[in-house]
Amino acid sequence: MKKLLVLLLALCLAAPALAAEKKDPLAAWKPKFDPSGAEYSYILSNISHPVIEGVGFGYRLRDRVWEDSGGRLYVDFRPLAQMGGEKDVINKLKLGAVHGMLSSSVAAQNVADTLGIVNMPYVVDTFDKLDTFRNNPELWNPFVESTLKGGIMTVDVTGYGPYGWATNNPVGTIEDAKSINFRIAQAPLNADFYKAWGMKFTVMPWPDVPQALQTGVITGLDHTAIVCNITKKFTIAKNFTELDYAQGLFIHLMNKRWFDKLPADLQQILMTAITEESAKTRELTKQQHATQVAKAKEAGVSFFKLSDAEQQKLIDLTAPVYQKWGEKIGMDYFKKVQAALK
Repeated sequence: MKKLLVLLLALCLAAPALAAEKKDPLAAWKPKFDPSGAEYSYILSNISHPVIEGVGFGYRLRDRVWEDSGGRLYVDFRPLAQMGGEKDVINKLKLGAVHGMLSSSVAAQNVADTLGIVNMPYVVDTFDKLDTFRNNPELWNPFVESTLKGGIMTVDVTGYGPYGWATNNPVGTIEDAKSINFRIAQAPLNADFYKAWGMKFTVMPWPDVPQALQTGVITGLDHTAIVCNITKKFTIAKNFTELDYAQGLFIHLMNKRWFDKLPADLQQILMTAITEESAKTRELTKQQHATQVAKAKEAGVSFFKLSDAEQQKLIDLTAPVYQKWGEKIGMDYFKKVQAALK
């Protein structure tokens, strides 16, 4: 009887730990090496789940850098908002409490206005245009250099697919969209073009979206098909309008003071790995977009597109925003990007 009681006590004590381990959403991504011996650590933050390829990049970078550096540099990747919300992490990044972040493109414009160019409607709006933008130094370098005065390096981009509307009711026209209350991100540029489009919208942090969608506080989302399908938003909002007005990006930002303290060989290893793994991830995102759209359609989600005339109307309505934000971004640079990506 005494042995039985001891055994039961041991099981009771172990149960919470076993339950916690079972519920760990990142268990599949734990490193297959012991990082405790690393000379340097790079704390890299993101708010989303690594099942999204643009986020899973962080773990691929971790493993690549560990191998290339011979275990000297450990990329301590922290997804799922472990370091806080994006606005909080941006402040930590400036202070050096966090060394890097994969910032959503909607949040990144809070670091430098110029970063907002990738979120301007119908500018960097397709996978091909993103490739052109990233690989053309005349377009890419001003984007990268725009954050340096704040002590932040912009080093590369990964993504989460083209933006559209996930809605409770079908939206095939601009008039249909005016009956929807859209959740949009906490970004001044987005608020400006939703006002210009004449849409109802609510600015809301991402963690508040599930309850708001379930209770009808919002009836639509401004987001991507990848994110809406993976995060189960299509279980309520069963319609998706493929606006494709912008690419959802994770902009890789890094604290320059931290980077400057790294030995030169580790700087080279890290930057090479970021460049090469980011390029691979952008290709994986193209594949993931096609896969998630197909899965959503199989599950009964209805997909719509605006007509060419309706899309042109959105572009025409955005003209005041192009003017206002073109001045913030730098009008010469904005027009150069527009012309190069037409």
